[in-house]
Amino acid sequence: MKTGSLKRAISFGLAIVVQAIAAAQTVAKNDAATAPAVTIYNQQFAVVRNSLGLDLKPGVNHVEVTDITGHLEPDSVFLRSLDQGRQLHILEQNYRNDPVSEQLLMSLYEGKTIDFQMPDKTIVQGKIIRSGFVPHATMMYGQSYYQAQSSYLQQGAGQPVIEVNGKLQFTLPGQPLFPALADDTVLKPTLSWELNSDKAGKATAELSYVTGGMNWAASYNVVAPTKGSELDLVGWVTLDNQSGKTFKDAHIKLMAGDVNKIQPNEMPEAKAMRAYDEMGAVAGPQVTEKAFDEFHLYTLERPTTLHDRETKQVEFVRAAGVKSKMVYVYDGWKVDPNYRNWSMESIRTQDAFGTQSNPKIWVMQEFKNSSENHLGMPLPKGRVRFYRRDDDGQLEFTGENEIDHTPKDELIRIYTGNSFDLMGERHRTDYRLNSSARWVDESFEIKLRNHKSTPVEVRVVEHLYRWSNWEISKSSDEFKKVDAQTAAFTVQVPADGEKVVTYQVHYSW
Repeated sequence: MKTGSLKRAISFGLAIVVQAIAAAQTVAKNDAATAPAVTIYNQQFAVVRNSLGLDLKPGVNHVEVTDITGHLEPDSVFLRSLDQGRQLHILEQNYRNDPVSEQLLMSLYEGKTIDFQMPDKTIVQGKIIRSGFVPHATMMYGQSYYQAQSSYLQQGAGQPVIEVNGKLQFTLPGQPLFPALADDTVLKPTLSWELNSDKAGKATAELSYVTGGMNWAASYNVVAPTKGSELDLVGWVTLDNQSGKTFKDAHIKLMAGDVNKIQPNEMPEAKAMRAYDEMGAVAGPQVTEKAFDEFHLYTLERPTTLHDRETKQVEFVRAAGVKSKMVYVYDGWKVDPNYRNWSMESIRTQDAFGTQSNPKIWVMQEFKNSSENHLGMPLPKGRVRFYRRDDDGQLEFTGENEIDHTPKDELIRIYTGNSFDLMGERHRTDYRLNSSARWVDESFEIKLRNHKSTPVEVRVVEHLYRWSNWEISKSSDEFKKVDAQTAAFTVQVPADGEKVVTYQVHYSW
């Protein structure tokens, strides 16, 4: 049960029906008067805004709001009057998220004997040794929630144990019949307020709060023609509602960016587990985008109903004729795990370091996110799937990866797999160390083999890992200094042929 910043203890008693509140207070149970507005962040939370219709008396009113989520953060609640000249002030707030259920009632009667009704209507008595009630991990949602629930079940907590006539059984002997209980039950998550109003009458207010259990993600499908490199791209947003509430005809916005949000504490069990086709025509954009503060806000153009436990997908970008380039990259240095935590001071004199070779040549797709290239929209991070049409027109999957949040006019480069017909070899041909003079000379030979019937261009990436002060003293081909410890050679490899790149690097310290 969430408690947030509650000012009084929340009782845990239950009853079948909620009784009338004391006559000194006015009770108002509210549904949203107008369609809700939801801004979903791609970090497992959302901001919900509801309009509430209230009927108040002057002074203190008792108000219960049930049209809320099961993952509401109580200390994020914000209420403001929409009526000019009216003042509303929450004096006290309680959040209850323990809706009545058979399993919960069973847990309250553990160690006690109750009646069970058999299928033939006869009554037997049984003592509840273990109820089988699995408490919901209300502070978690998404994968962490499922992992925590699974942990409970693996411990056997989900199976009841009942003693009947001195013998134990792991099933209920019949339908449990419970005595009447107290009158402080809730049938759904509930906010209870002591609300002060400066005047009587009907009022309209806006309720806003942060809730967990909601998320969205972007994904992209990219299709290349049978021959050529002009791509068609379709982007989708996937909305995931695990909040415990259905939002009917809601106005949905999606916030993209790295918004700093303190995450709720995870249960120890969850922490331990975590450590381990065609494209049709479209009448107009279904999602519009704008910059918002340091982030980007995407708005669904049409109200939509987002059911609880529902995943919904909406197209948000479509582009045709996107010019792209297939790039081959050979990074021939294979990382030796034995040196993973070594410092540069130790590595620079180890002659065996950097001698292992990676034979694979990467395949990468590269295109610019610009309006001239039929894009130019800030693209939220997400998975990109690549397809190419075969000669018969069928789409064949050719690889996938993820992109980060990408502003317009930035270059997108995505690794999609390794080439089948290109191979590389990297060998060290010389190593000379002069410790007293504080220098090392190291030489390499890199062979690139092309088994295709057409020539290809390959970018050879070399990591100058021994020390920050280096100079390539000899090389067979021109190179570009990429950064303080990386050099790149761009070379042509002939069809059914081989290209050899050699260089010598001098380190000093």
